[in-house]
Amino acid sequence: MTLADLPESRTEADGSAVVRLLSYNIRAMRDDREALVRVIRACAPDVVCVQEAPRFFRWRKYASWLARRTDLCYVTGGATACGPMILSSLRAYVEHTEDIVLPRSPGLHRRGFATALLRFGSSARLSVTSCHLSLQSDERYAQAARLAERLPRPETPHSVVAADLNERPGGRSFRLLTDSGPLRDVWASKPWGSEHTHPAAAPRQRIDAVLATDGVEVLGGGVPVGLPGIDERILGAASDHRPVLTALRVPPARP
Repeated sequence: MTLADLPESRTEADGSAVVRLLSYNIRAMRDDREALVRVIRACAPDVVCVQEAPRFFRWRKYASWLARRTDLCYVTGGATACGPMILSSLRAYVEHTEDIVLPRSPGLHRRGFATALLRFGSSARLSVTSCHLSLQSDERYAQAARLAERLPRPETPHSVVAADLNERPGGRSFRLLTDSGPLRDVWASKPWGSEHTHPAAAPRQRIDAVLATDGVEVLGGGVPVGLPGIDERILGAASDHRPVLTALRVPPARP
């Protein structure tokens, strides 16, 4: 699959929806904000799952600025989810949101999940979770187990998790979610673009991923290198992570 082959957003005649989702650790917008805006706009996403959104003093101001500059809307998260945040285009109808704060280990950052149930068209419903797992191995594994317990949910069988996992694909938390858990790794299913996400200036590992449940068709996903308006310099300036862009086909809900 070439860079030009990633499908654009659309609603199919059968009620299914092609959704472009971007997962991005933006390091609290401490880097080049204009470069960050350029990357997000060039990806033309329907949904952006942010990790490390601003979450301290005047965090809502920064969330509003980013949404406005990228022609998106704030959905949920930020300080209320301890960093993860979800933005969306007006194409998505927000049916429900929930921010989940996880137990905190002494001496470590508190983590959380930003979650939203989004509908595209009349009946294609997708449960979206943005999360950023712990740097500490045991806590990270416990957080991954907590995430796996929530998926899929009875109200919607179609779910996607966009995460900074702080772990490579061979790690036990990654494997908990994908080998024996409810999710598939988008890159392993249908790679597109490039693979490695960190560090942004010279990436050598993949610790950021988009994971989807079986009912969601993966049309392609990876780091958007080479899209118009995105080059190595811009990706290195926008954050310390590179984003993961994916296209997914979400089936319509059954009657």
